[in-house]
Amino acid sequence: MDTKTAQILDGKALAQKIQTELKQRVKSLQGGRNRPPGLAVLMVGDNPASAVYVRNKERACAKIGIASYGKHFPAETGQTELEEEIHRLNADERVDGILVQLPLPQHLDAISLLYQIDPDKDADGLHPMNMGRLLRGEPGLRSCTPAGVMRLLQEYHIDPAGKQAAVIGRSILVGKPMALMLLETNATVTVAHSRTPDLAAVARSADILVVAAGRPEMISGDMIKPGATVVDVGINSVTDGTGSSRLVGDVHFESAQQVAQFITPVPGGIGPMTVAMLLANTVESYSKKS
Repeated sequence: MDTKTAQILDGKALAQKIQTELKQRVKSLQGGRNRPPGLAVLMVGDNPASAVYVRNKERACAKIGIASYGKHFPAETGQTELEEEIHRLNADERVDGILVQLPLPQHLDAISLLYQIDPDKDADGLHPMNMGRLLRGEPGLRSCTPAGVMRLLQEYHIDPAGKQAAVIGRSILVGKPMALMLLETNATVTVAHSRTPDLAAVARSADILVVAAGRPEMISGDMIKPGATVVDVGINSVTDGTGSSRLVGDVHFESAQQVAQFITPVPGGIGPMTVAMLLANTVESYSKKS
């Protein structure tokens, strides 16, 4: 019996390599300027997962020479106050990237806040202007998670051209931009979601399967085409019978690893790549300023 398991797509190692490259780039760009690149992360309330993400982002910024202008607002902060802060950051010449940490408290309108960000400072690549640039195949800041997936595929010489790709999930954060980026590299793309009648059949048809549905371990090994590349964007905290919790993806890793040729782990796969792309977007925005 063949016990060969899939090769791991190591996002953590690649993210470190990208950070090293960005550090060098920042150093050379800064030569003729009087300031470092700047990133402002706005966080509202006390979501513990968000606090961890923000801390990781600030730590990564410090490591490569990006100045952090983050601000933590109390949960009851109003829409107008946040919009005013975004307008102030848009006008602040020290700031190259602005990011609103999601999710926001219920009373706030996240979409309206994202619209307020200057598209050229949109470090998360979620402004409609940048989404439109992606749709049209024009240069612009790209949505961090799908851009991280594409960079990881590139690193391992996995070329989507001519391949069948399936994206499970249709969110504006991952699913939709992911499908567009795969299309841009000449894959044939299917987007599946909770209303897709035979999800397993769609998954099984894919040479490249990207899962971003937010449901723990929903894709098992028998739903994967032998030799496929499996990218798991999901990150879910599950509690076992003993009450201890662990992080799992949207793919059942153990069974999928027996069938796929390449697979991302959770954690250590796409999460670190998302942060690396956020830093890359900030440096890109900085590089375009005189």
